[in-house]
Amino acid sequence: MDILTLDQLPQGGFAGLKEKRVVTDERLFGDRKHPAASNGLGNFVYLADANFLPHGETGMHPHKEIDVISIMAKGRVTHGGSLEHGQGLDEGDAQVQRAGGEGFSHNEANPDNEPNQLIQIWVLPENEGEPAGYKVYQPESGERIRIYGGKKDQDATFDSHTVIEMLQAEKGQQTQHTGEVLAYLSKGSAIINGEEIKAGTLIRTHELNFSAQEESQLIMVFTEDF
Repeated sequence: MDILTLDQLPQGGFAGLKEKRVVTDERLFGDRKHPAASNGLGNFVYLADANFLPHGETGMHPHKEIDVISIMAKGRVTHGGSLEHGQGLDEGDAQVQRAGGEGFSHNEANPDNEPNQLIQIWVLPENEGEPAGYKVYQPESGERIRIYGGKKDQDATFDSHTVIEMLQAEKGQQTQHTGEVLAYLSKGSAIINGEEIKAGTLIRTHELNFSAQEESQLIMVFTEDF
């Protein structure tokens, strides 16, 4: 089991937020990859743990041929842009935007007087030229939910062999995964494979046994053959 914590990474940021880039896959970042940051898994190439300043925002910016997943760990954001302008995200919500060949522009902003926490993930598309699309997920407490990946013959999630699931864990809740997985504990604390893990920790393992010590948010990325 490989463990990477936020205190091993440099502080960065832009516009109205500060962030630490936990995953910067060398396939995308090349020489710009920080040596301490992790590579991804499957087509998953980027994960940043960001705190928006009070009323901070990213500023309007474009994406093309990338899938952008935003997960609220704390607080909320308002979303603006070419896809679902005006949508808001509350704590625990996940937003998935497929840029495809069409592309999209967006701006995420913190409407509150205190910092929030947002996890942003990028996944490379398996097929170029897809239409742009938008989905939002609002998992209940205690629910483990798939927010990305799966077969083409379903529309609950954007299709990909790279899968992202998240768990809004209640205290004492357990979950498991067999097979290679990158798991990020974005909120709370847990026992993972017998070790005490705190928020802001990335785990790479081939067998995941998770037990929440308090209310927690766990993000799991793995691949599926189908």
